[in-house]
Amino acid sequence: MTFPEGLKRLAVMCVLKNENKFLLLKRLKEPNKDTFTPVGGKLDPHESPYNAALRETFEETGIKVEQMKFCGILTESSPTKYNWTCYVYLAEIEFIPPPPCNEGDLEWITLDNLLNLPTPKTDWFIYQYLLLGKIFVFNAEYDENLNLLKMNEEIENVSVFEA
Repeated sequence: MTFPEGLKRLAVMCVLKNENKFLLLKRLKEPNKDTFTPVGGKLDPHESPYNAALRETFEETGIKVEQMKFCGILTESSPTKYNWTCYVYLAEIEFIPPPPCNEGDLEWITLDNLLNLPTPKTDWFIYQYLLLGKIFVFNAEYDENLNLLKMNEEIENVSVFEA
């Protein structure tokens, strides 16, 4: 399926957490190659974001999550083909050895260690809001090189990042 450049694509981000650790994926491919991100992916036709989150989690980790909590939305806009609207979900799971994944390597990362690893800038704010239990609607804007220019949180109407 091809999309006109600039058209938003729909995706889910599935944050898997156990106490103070996140099960994150060191991605093998773009977008965000070689960075640590939550699992997730694009919605299939006629699929709800919630069902996509359950499906993507199972496909990428083999973990069957019974329940996920909706946490917010991240909209990313750029003058390139990188334009997404992402529904963000959180699932508290039991600690297990990281399963194999065809999208990259899964690792348990504590929030403190996450500060020292490559991760998309937008994700820092998502983790902060998740830990505070705050629902969010983030709008992130990038330049043509996909450098984050600014990011606003729309519910509280505040800027959380400006380059």
